[in-house]
Amino acid sequence: MAYSAEFCQGKKAWPELLGMDGEAARIIILKENPLIIWAKIIPLNRIVTMDYICRRVWIRVDCQGKVAKVPVIG
Repeated sequence: MAYSAEFCQGKKAWPELLGMDGEAARIIILKENPLIIWAKIIPLNRIVTMDYICRRVWIRVDCQGKVAKVPVIG
């Protein structure tokens, strides 16, 4: 079964975190959606697995550690 954001519960995207420090963004994400169990900070161009997990957020940061792409569940 393929899942999508509609299937997941709680807050699903954090556009307001763009430009914020990655670790600070991670703390906010975990606080705003307690169903998230894995908020991983990764470089902007890192290749990640394509499986969809409602309890995971990839936080893509630039070379200064600032959020460079809107974090979303999946």
